Amino acid sequence: MSPIQSTVASLPSSSAEADASPISDRRAYRMSSLDILRGLVIVVMALDHVRDYVMIGSVQDPTADPATGPLLFATRWITHFCAPTFVFLAGTSAGLMARRKRPSELASFLLTRGLWLIVLEVLVISTASSFSPTGIVGLGGRIYVGLQVIWAIGASMVVLAGAQFLGRRACLAIGAAVVLGHNLLDPVWPAASTTGTTGPLWAVLHARQLYEVGPVSVYFSYPLLPWIGVMLVGYGAAGLFELPAKLRDQRLLRIGMGLVIAFVLVRALNVYGDPHPWHFDPSRTAGSVMSFLGTTKYPPSLLYILMTLGPAAIACAFAERLRGPVKEVLVTFGRVPRLFGRPVNWGDVNFLRHLLRPSARKTQRFDSGLRGPLCFSETEARRLRR
Repeated sequence: MSPIQSTVASLPSSSAEADASPISDRRAYRMSSLDILRGLVIVVMALDHVRDYVMIGSVQDPTADPATGPLLFATRWITHFCAPTFVFLAGTSAGLMARRKRPSELASFLLTRGLWLIVLEVLVISTASSFSPTGIVGLGGRIYVGLQVIWAIGASMVVLAGAQFLGRRACLAIGAAVVLGHNLLDPVWPAASTTGTTGPLWAVLHARQLYEVGPVSVYFSYPLLPWIGVMLVGYGAAGLFELPAKLRDQRLLRIGMGLVIAFVLVRALNVYGDPHPWHFDPSRTAGSVMSFLGTTKYPPSLLYILMTLGPAAIACAFAERLRGPVKEVLVTFGRVPRLFGRPVNWGDVNFLRHLLRPSARKTQRFDSGLRGPLCFSETEARRLRR
């Protein structure tokens, strides 16, 4: 039995697997601890998007640059907690909804919500990123469609719409197998590509790819397979949040600490769990620490997931101890993540900049932003212009 499965093997099963009394409050799936954690992630996400926008034309991923200083590295590293937490909690929320919806109703909800998020990513967010719905000069006049975290959440919901018929325990087992084993594909999977010369379509499951289809350039920034695994694990772990608060927080703390310890041990072995091994430099302690923490996000490696979801579980265990205005603000953000999450995105800032400054539409367009708003490196931007 895998470590992830064993930590939650004792959780209550779904109503499709065992009889359980229904939750009396029809909105009980909205838990303060989950909303606080979402709200905290949104605050951290704002830091990442501000750094992206301020550093247009400079290094876009400080964790990949060995010359990066510790403070700049930290501004990027802390934001790694955002996407895994969002995806995991999306699965958890769906699992809590399973107690008050029939499987067919939940499937319809997840399918509809997932497809809507994909449409939102394609038609709204991509356009807000480029402000060039008719084509981008830097891409040879093609229309840019960027599939990022909203795509990953939406597509994972579509998969979960079918998988949830198997029940929580099956989803937990499948998700854990994907999270624990997908790095076995690293040596044999087609390499990531941002040049338009790509592998088969199924390569997007585990590698970033750019496909040029007629007048459209579709960039799969978030390889899908590991994110499906994270959402399935979140769905399978939903029973944890149906336990009494004290017991729930105790288990969250133990699970979180276990994941952090697993990250440290597996990373120290430097054998499996991430395609990029870390390096020890006796003359540069800070560089060694940054190398140790510099795990891979695209696709999210096993070590990346352990490193992020472990502390997230610990934070969730203590979330409801917050009091006062800080708690109220985080809960508000967490209950409407899309309302507060999008305005801090560089795409919306770019949209407002062009809307309020017509001259920007004529002089700047999007070609100069390939290294910033699209989060491509300078090398990738040059490749895209070819």
